[in-house]
Amino acid sequence: MADGSSTPTPTSTPRQRYRDQVRGEIKQAALEQIRAGGAPALSLNAVAKGLGLTGPALYKYFRNRDDLLTELICDGYDAAAAAMRAAAVRVADAPPREQLLALGTAFRAWAVESPHVYQLLAGTPSPGYHAPPETVDRARGVLGPLLGVLGRGDCRGAALELRAEMRFWLNDSPAVGEWVKSWAPDVDPATALAGTVTAWARLHGVVSLEVQGLYEGMGHRAGTLLNAEMEALADAMGLPA
Repeated sequence: MADGSSTPTPTSTPRQRYRDQVRGEIKQAALEQIRAGGAPALSLNAVAKGLGLTGPALYKYFRNRDDLLTELICDGYDAAAAAMRAAAVRVADAPPREQLLALGTAFRAWAVESPHVYQLLAGTPSPGYHAPPETVDRARGVLGPLLGVLGRGDCRGAALELRAEMRFWLNDSPAVGEWVKSWAPDVDPATALAGTVTAWARLHGVVSLEVQGLYEGMGHRAGTLLNAEMEALADAMGLPA
């Protein structure tokens, strides 16, 4: 007698699952190389040798070194975006200032935990490498949670000129406006962008110096500096407490 259940339809073939597994192993091996020597140390031949593959066999999975770097960068942005979204959920009912601090703290925590991946996103991974448009879309996933928070503030002083530039950008690029609305439909898009761009610059300033070890010998903790930067931005944007 039938029990009403049905055999699940596989989402992929064994061949595709094997391909996905090998691609994952290649990416992990590449990340280990980057962890040890930075992006310039990445060698497809060394990756292939470490996995017991021939060079030509590896090219069945990634067209070239830039193709592999692009996928690693996209994965990095996705991981950072996931950390930001999780933080946004945790503080969804908190005041905007607390939300901003939580988002900044989450981004820093992700970067410090994965400094080699952060360096892929924050710098030039390799001489001659040009990031394709798909990486921009992934980067926007990291910035998205900031839009709704900072859009609840207002621009003052020199930030007014930045907001004016954001309005020109919105007029010239309707897709940017759609992206902002998808994250923050009830705020002024130009204000949200001005605040988010400023937050992005402040976050990278603090985190990049920490990841590179440039706070050594200084008398402060990076987390304290980040808190001060986020508070200063909240003040500048007039975010409600």
